[in-house]
Amino acid sequence: MGADQETTTAALGYEQARDELIDVVRRLEAGGATLEESLALWERGEELARVCRRWLEGARKRLDAALAAEDAEEAAAETEGDEPAAE
Repeated sequence: MGADQETTTAALGYEQARDELIDVVRRLEAGGATLEESLALWERGEELARVCRRWLEGARKRLDAALAAEDAEEAAAETEGDEPAAE
């Protein structure tokens, strides 16, 4: 794969990479491609799968961070509610 295609692949959004990956799988499953074409499709599919995986891992990290922040806020609110009132 050339540098131009790698740059293009890295710039793909999740939905674009997923949709192209679906197309690659359909083409491979349909058969009829030469060995060289099939290998090129397989390599493209592997790269697209890596792009999707990176997007999903990033989304998971963001979700985990948001949930951790929410948990911290709830814990802080509970702690404030447990303190005795100042007289």
